[in-house]
Amino acid sequence: MNDLITMLSRPDSAGAPDGRTILFMVLLAFSTGIFIGFVYMWTHEALSYSRTFVGALAALPGIVAMLVAAMSGSLLVVFGLLAVFGVVRFRNVLKDTRDTAFILWVIMEGLAVGTSRFTTALLAVFGIGATFLVLRFMSFGLRNRYDAILSLRITGDVPARLANLRAILERHAVRIELASDRRSTKDGTDVSYRLLLRDTSRSVELQSELAGAEGLENVSVYLHDDEAEI
Repeated sequence: MNDLITMLSRPDSAGAPDGRTILFMVLLAFSTGIFIGFVYMWTHEALSYSRTFVGALAALPGIVAMLVAAMSGSLLVVFGLLAVFGVVRFRNVLKDTRDTAFILWVIMEGLAVGTSRFTTALLAVFGIGATFLVLRFMSFGLRNRYDAILSLRITGDVPARLANLRAILERHAVRIELASDRRSTKDGTDVSYRLLLRDTSRSVELQSELAGAEGLENVSVYLHDDEAEI
């Protein structure tokens, strides 16, 4: 045990960070990633939102920091990493940013082990693994601000139709936010709302009531978790 602690406390090679520095790097990278994730989460205004992307933002600084630490002090390792990225090919495009983060993680661990940087490999695998577990425990990136998107077209007397629409929405939703208001041609005005429904199981009832209202056309209600990407 003492030999293991001694090995982890010393640098892997000349110019490489020691164990304490690596631990500090992991903690600092995690802190900055969390901060960046919170800033992104609370400043995001578009309809499309991905919780896994926010989680990846929080984890990637640690992965990149450990990747650079594994390359420190050796130009050959840098060229070897470029060769690894040149060899790795994916038959399918990775749609989830979190999957990309895990791919970078395993590449970093393989690079560290393959270049005998065992201190970096061991501290990184536990540090980055703990990062993902903490993010999971915190449900990081989950906002739960809205659970439905409503889009429709308003025709005829727009002010009167909007008043009627608002009354219907207030019966079904706790929170209502206008996402877009686009004046189209003489056919009407296209609008989109973000909604936090009182009861998601009654979304069909909401859509039917809106579709039956005068002057409201092309009604669509999309249910989603706030972590999903639309």
